[in-house]
Amino acid sequence: MNDQSIMENLLLTTKGVCDLYLHGAIESATQNVNAAFDQALNESLCMQDELYQKMAAKGWYPTQQAQQQQIDQVRQKYAGLN
Repeated sequence: MNDQSIMENLLLTTKGVCDLYLHGAIESATQNVNAAFDQALNESLCMQDELYQKMAAKGWYPTQQAQQQQIDQVRQKYAGLN
């Protein structure tokens, strides 16, 4: 397993953890439990961002620039929902 595969696995796992913590925060019954999930979620989101930044710097997480026409179409589609 190479470094890129390891980083991809870490990123996917961290994203999954973020999802679990988000649902825990939403569904928590008490303020203490909510605060614990909220803190864990924030820490996990920071970890996810660090992993993404490192992968992007190495070219392991390529992104595509959206064309202005696509942006305008999406903006127009959802403009009436406000």
